[in-house]
Amino acid sequence: QVTLRAGAELDARQVNQYTLILRAACPGEDEVEERLFVQVTAGHVLRCDAPFASAEGDVVQVLADVAPRTPLYAVLPQPLGGLTVMGQGFPSPFFLQFRLRNHNTPLVLTRRGVVLAPDNGFDPSKDTQMFRLEIEVMDRHGHNCSGAVRVEVLPSLRPRVTFLESHQTVMVTEGIGPWEVVTRVHARGDNVRYAMLAPVAPMLFTIDEVTGEIRSTRRLELTRAHLLIRAYNALHPNDHATATINVTVQGTDRQAPRCVPGIFVSQVPETVSPGSILVTLRCTDSTSTDGCLHYALEGPPSSHSHFCMEGPRLKVNATLDYDSEAMAALGFQFTATIVVTVGGQPLQSTRVPVLVTVTPVNEFRPTCPSGATFTVPETAVFGSVVGRVAGTDRDYPLDSLEYSLEEGSGPAQPFSIDRRTGEIRVVGPLGSRQQKSYRLAVRLTDTHNDLDPRERKSRLCDVSVRLQAVPDQLPVCIPEVQELQITAGSPGSRQPVTRLLCHGSPDSAALTYTIAGGNEDGRFRLEGNALVYLSSGRAEPRPFVLLVEVWGGSGARRRSTVVALVVHVAPWSTPVPPSSSTQHTTLHKEPLVVMRTEAAWHPPAWFVAVLTISGALLLATLGCTAWNLLCR
Repeated sequence: QVTLRAGAELDARQVNQYTLILRAACPGEDEVEERLFVQVTAGHVLRCDAPFASAEGDVVQVLADVAPRTPLYAVLPQPLGGLTVMGQGFPSPFFLQFRLRNHNTPLVLTRRGVVLAPDNGFDPSKDTQMFRLEIEVMDRHGHNCSGAVRVEVLPSLRPRVTFLESHQTVMVTEGIGPWEVVTRVHARGDNVRYAMLAPVAPMLFTIDEVTGEIRSTRRLELTRAHLLIRAYNALHPNDHATATINVTVQGTDRQAPRCVPGIFVSQVPETVSPGSILVTLRCTDSTSTDGCLHYALEGPPSSHSHFCMEGPRLKVNATLDYDSEAMAALGFQFTATIVVTVGGQPLQSTRVPVLVTVTPVNEFRPTCPSGATFTVPETAVFGSVVGRVAGTDRDYPLDSLEYSLEEGSGPAQPFSIDRRTGEIRVVGPLGSRQQKSYRLAVRLTDTHNDLDPRERKSRLCDVSVRLQAVPDQLPVCIPEVQELQITAGSPGSRQPVTRLLCHGSPDSAALTYTIAGGNEDGRFRLEGNALVYLSSGRAEPRPFVLLVEVWGGSGARRRSTVVALVVHVAPWSTPVPPSSSTQHTTLHKEPLVVMRTEAAWHPPAWFVAVLTISGALLLATLGCTAWNLLCR
């Protein structure tokens, strides 16, 4: 028994045949020597190469700030059937299956053998991290091998996010209005953004996520606030730092009114009626009664024309029409300031900013275009433009419509409509013989005309598409004039003369042929497009000029052309006995008739008169000009 040595690897590309010399001998007999030839053929073997298949596995190092789900490694085939680990996301063949044997790792192994970074990325705050993945590979024949990959995560080289001052104390005086800057924080790092973690309520302050400016949200009173601010890397949120800001609001000697709310921001629909109350201010003063407070509205003229103050109440003064260009120029927003003073003294005043945003209301239904009738040739090809349905809508944005065919496209309705432009195109065959026109039901639906996207209005429009009949093509015969010569056969026989080569429109009916002239004695007959001569007993030669009319099309659309045939018929000769006398016969030649059509233009009488008068005026002008030049 001959077996393969343990650990041996066969490679048909290196050695494809081994010669083994075998010797055998029995006791008392001579030794026998034979040769055994072992041929090695190439076969499918799945083998995992080192270092992927080693006990330690392959080692790859990455930085901790690599983006989530970044391709780190891929198990790839080698030309000789082996597998190895390569970096940066090269895809594996589709017929290999990859399975992760250990699941205690945040790394992800795809079906193509690509190792991805964790979904949330690596934690940059930790030191060097190590992850081991044990991967099993199997092909479609059931052959498998396995290997391991060790991913070493190194600390990031980018700077960490840190605050310059982790604790700050800020002193401000009461009476600071809304949206005024209180202080500013600054942190070092890449792509730094800011967020306020506490307090959640009451929300007295807000922070700009880019600049770090802390602003008040209302008029500040005597209070103390402890703010917890977080700075973080926008691309790596796990890289963050926190700081504490203590804000103390101190008292002041100013006796300005205190109003609630300190800032008014509202959204109102465009259908709000004039006279509606938007807000009622509740203002108090420690040294005066409410009767000494005065309210005034400051702002641009557009705000004064649409709003007014009636005591502490802000009211709508005019219609807020959203569907106008003037409103669009304002950005659909009105800004103003309510100034509250004590006894009319400007030094003792409070200013309440007002921001009113007008929201759209879908008020009007789309309007169908008048006379939506289009004409298209019946031979229009796929994609030909029929016309455009131009619907209108009075809601802003104006004419923001979607178009659709109520019954869709199909054999009974071979048209489609562009959803955005309303352009109708041909998407199927048209046939005027079966149908002269089409009636399309086009639905117009408005879009983006209401704050609620579900509030949409539509209208059905009737669109008529008429098919314009295209006359069939004239039959074409090649050539149009022929001169032929034949010899008559025996009396009563049929002699083929020629076959007409004509063609008409591709979709028209078969062509028909008739002899229109030159066949008075009935010597010729048409059998389809073949012309036949019927022989008789007459012996004189003569030419025949035949006019053959070729008809194409059907019904009222039949069109025809004429082919001219000049046929010279030689008489049929019969053998005669020899004779001592010689008879001379002079053949009578008839004239050859050639028909030619020339195009001539006969202008109307008024055109000749106008041309004559214009020529006379031109000659007179030239004569006067020459006379003036000679006189000078």
